[in-house]
Formats: sequence, structure tokens, C-alpha cells
Amino acid sequence: MISPSEADALIGRHLNCLPIESLPLMQCSGAVLRENVYAERDQPPFDRVAMDGVALDSRAVRDGRRRFRVQAMQAAGDAPLRLEASDAAIEIMTGASLPAGCDAVVPVEQLLRADDSIELDERVRVAPWQNVHRRGSDCSQGSLLLTAGSPLGAPEIAVAAGAGMPRIRVSAQPTISVISTGNELVEPGEPVEPHQVRRSNAYGILAALRRRGFQRIADDHLADDLPTLIARLRVQLDTHDVLILSGGVSMGKLDLVPQALAALGVREVFHKISQRPGKPMWFGIGPQGTAVFALPGNPVSTQVCLARYVVPGLHAAMGGSEPNVEKIAIAAPLEIKHGLTSLIPVRIETDDWGRPWAHPRLTNGSGDFTALVGTDGVVELPPGPNEYAKGFVTRLFRW
Repeated sequence: MISPSEADALIGRHLNCLPIESLPLMQCSGAVLRENVYAERDQPPFDRVAMDGVALDSRAVRDGRRRFRVQAMQAAGDAPLRLEASDAAIEIMTGASLPAGCDAVVPVEQLLRADDSIELDERVRVAPWQNVHRRGSDCSQGSLLLTAGSPLGAPEIAVAAGAGMPRIRVSAQPTISVISTGNELVEPGEPVEPHQVRRSNAYGILAALRRRGFQRIADDHLADDLPTLIARLRVQLDTHDVLILSGGVSMGKLDLVPQALAALGVREVFHKISQRPGKPMWFGIGPQGTAVFALPGNPVSTQVCLARYVVPGLHAAMGGSEPNVEKIAIAAPLEIKHGLTSLIPVRIETDDWGRPWAHPRLTNGSGDFTALVGTDGVVELPPGPNEYAKGFVTRLFRW
């Protein structure tokens, strides 16, 4: 068996980097950027008014003037006006370009309005450039705003739009097939015999992938029959970038997945990881570069391996920059008696000082998927035997 870190390295070494496609900006949320984005103009591109009020020359106030005639009004989007004289002021709206000859904005709530003039209260102080967002103070034209490898969330999409880009180059979404194996599996809603179980793993995998932004996902269910497995997996390998199988990878006579994959020319990279749960995990690469993650069928093992290996691997294949490793302290002592790495489900809660803690939620074995309700992910604890005290800091992998 290999260690979890060795499994990480092998997955990263063998996954093909996904191709690049150019998409309209509105279709890029959740994608990984594959080009740098630079500022189209200075930001702000002009001296931008930051308050509703009046724009004036602060030197007039410094020289003692408190009353000004209102020359005109200028809205956001209007071409900037020019101040006619120092005794004038221009009514101005938030977001407008500062009129020529003005260097300050007095908020409307600090003004007394009388017909076509305004007066400043004696307590109002006016300084140069107050309530003005100076041109280029955020960034200058040509500045690097986003780097290739950045995941695209709402702020990044807005920045790309602000840079004037109607389309951007991103990693193509992988085509993924989620495949359950097992004669005992019955779909939700269909009649189920006492000796059968519901097909739940696929639904958990699909939900986790879609929550992460993956959209090109197919679903299949294969019986424990070698000719059927070979025939159907051949089609899946020819039509998808990634296969995620659940079940059929342990040591039983009907655990036929490795045998079927070998018959199809899928090269085994590793089989079994020194961890609990999820030890039987299998990973290989098909003749055309298809990545095959074959996860153990017990539902806790399936979800653990998905979060620990599959999702990070897919992120790397999309050209994502190396994410910061999330670490957290455990909220209760844990004793590990075996010599395998342990992946413990946890619920994240914040204490009165705003500190997050990982509260262990121990399962009744790797089949006890009901214990995962309300959990946020798993923490990874080094091999035992050892005792880990409350406050021990370790890695967190979210569902």
C-alpha cells in the first residue's frame, strides 16, 4: 500500500491537463482561468465622485466663502462640466466624473439649500480631494488583475468584466461519468427487497461534483458481470475524460472492476492506500488518457475518497493554481489504534472567540453514511497507534 501523500503525487503526475476553451463571461462562473487579465484602463478611469452633494473649489472655502450659486447638475455618465467661477458649485451624483475646476465634494446632508444657491454650515470643513476617488488609485492601466490558474467566482468575473473582456479563456470542463456497480443496488422509488440496498453513492457523488461547479456529468449503473462491465466501460472510456466508479474494487470474487479495466487496457497506477476508511481505492489511466478513479463501495469510503483525492485531482487537471491547504484544530481528543492514516468526519463549529473547531463525528463503520449528516468534511490524522489531544492541528478536506 502507498501513503495518501504518495497517492496525491501519482494522481497529479498522471492526470492530463484539460484543454482550453474561450467562453462568454456569463458562462465562466466556477471555471479556472487560463490566461492573465490586465487592467484595460486606470481604475477608476477618472476622478470619481464618491458622495451625492456638490462639487466645488476647496480654495474658495479656505478663503472664507460659505455660500455658492448652483451652476448646474451633473449625473453619473455625463461628460464632465467645467466650473465657471470660484463662487459656483455643481450639483453632483455618486459615480460621476469630477467637474473640471473642482477638487472636493461636500455631501448633500451637510448643505443648506435656498433657491439656486447652497450654503455650508460653519462646522463643515472642506479639504482638497475629499469624497473623491482619485483616478488610478485602485490600479493603473496594464496592471495584472487576475493570473492564470485562478478560480473564477463572483469578484473575479466582475473584475474581468471591468477589464472589458466579453470572453475569457478557461479550462474546459471535464466530461465525467459516475458509475455504480453492484447487483444489490436499487434506485430510489423502486420496490426494494429486504436483501437489497438503495443506490445512494451515485447521488452523493453527483451532488458533490455539481456543488463544486462540474456540469458535464453522466450517470450509469452496471451489474457485477464481467462481459457487461467490459462492454459498458469500453463505451465510457471512449466518451469521457474521467470515470468515477463506486464499488467492485475490494477482494471479493465479484469485485470485478480491476479485471474489467485491465481487459480494456487501462493501466493501473495504484491499488490500495494506507488509510481508513477507503483503503481499496484504485486509480488508473486509459489508453486514450481517461482518468479512472475506482472508489470503494461503502458509502463513507466513497465520500471520503471523493473529497480527499478526486476533487483535488480534477482541480489540478483544470490548471488550477495550488490551493492553500486548509488546516483546523480538532475539538476533542482522538485515539488512533491502527497503523493507517485516519480520515475522520467532522462538523465545523465556531466558538465564542470566532475560532473554528473540527468536532469529530465517528461513524459505526464505513457503511454508516447516516452519520455524515450535518458534517462538513474529514480531517486527516497520521498513522497510529497514537493519541491526538484537543487542539491538534491537521488538514481538512471539505465535502
